[in-house]
Amino acid sequence: MIKRVDLHVHSRDCSDGRFGVREIVDYAKELGLGLLSITDHDAISCQEMAMAYAQETGIGYITGVEISIRYRFEENGKGWEGSLDLLGYGFDPLNKRLNERLNQILRYRKERIEKTFHILNRHLQRDGLKELEESDFLKLEKAYHVSLGRPLLADLLVAKGYVKDRREAFMKYLDEINLPKFPIGLEDAAGLIRDAGGKVVLAHPADPSGKGLRKFYPNVERIVEHIDRHMLPYLDGLECWHSRQDEYASAILYEYAKGRGLLSTGGSDCHQSPLKMGSVDVPQEAIDQFIRVLGPRNGSFQDRE
Repeated sequence: MIKRVDLHVHSRDCSDGRFGVREIVDYAKELGLGLLSITDHDAISCQEMAMAYAQETGIGYITGVEISIRYRFEENGKGWEGSLDLLGYGFDPLNKRLNERLNQILRYRKERIEKTFHILNRHLQRDGLKELEESDFLKLEKAYHVSLGRPLLADLLVAKGYVKDRREAFMKYLDEINLPKFPIGLEDAAGLIRDAGGKVVLAHPADPSGKGLRKFYPNVERIVEHIDRHMLPYLDGLECWHSRQDEYASAILYEYAKGRGLLSTGGSDCHQSPLKMGSVDVPQEAIDQFIRVLGPRNGSFQDRE
């Protein structure tokens, strides 16, 4: 029986994590995790390597990805728009349509981060600080060539001593420089994952940092109500447990997911800075449900215990 999982981890090879895929799998084995999913941002080119090495290492693995979507809705005559994240699990990593669309998104990500870099330099100049050098950006591009994102620019600001951590980097500069993301919506992204044989999970819906539906609603009850009214047809599950969601929010999300027959997942969202893989407890009932639904997909998972 699988008792410990982490279904939300990012790598250096295909995203903005600090560890490579093999390091993540090795650490998961060291922690005693029975099931792992690496869910890199808009990128799945590392999935075959992760599947193969997890099998070699002797832990369960399920294909994963985190897709950033543009989300817009109207309520009480007002329009709301922002970005949300979807997690995809158990898809075929060789699916042609999914790969083509994600490669398109990655090209857009690169253009977006280049524009952000130049705007950031203008803001540093405004504050009387030395601009980041082009060579700094090229080093980032070389190290994280697959999926560049603003957290990497935050790390540059930390390294230069302009801010103390990523949080301050966003509060002081990068929240202000939030250029539009690739225009893919909920229905389109969900269709991509499902057409590739996968399941669609809404990532961290009650994340207080502003990366979930809490940017629109102050409490988890309203979030659940919104999901039920506007999003349910496109979702197969909710990320009920996340390193930034509190116990109360997790309990409400879990009860709702069970009532609607949805998958209930959990993960650390670990980028290895800090190292918090395996830190989120997922109830056995939810783990068993996930395995029943997704276990046999693509031969990527085996219960080895």
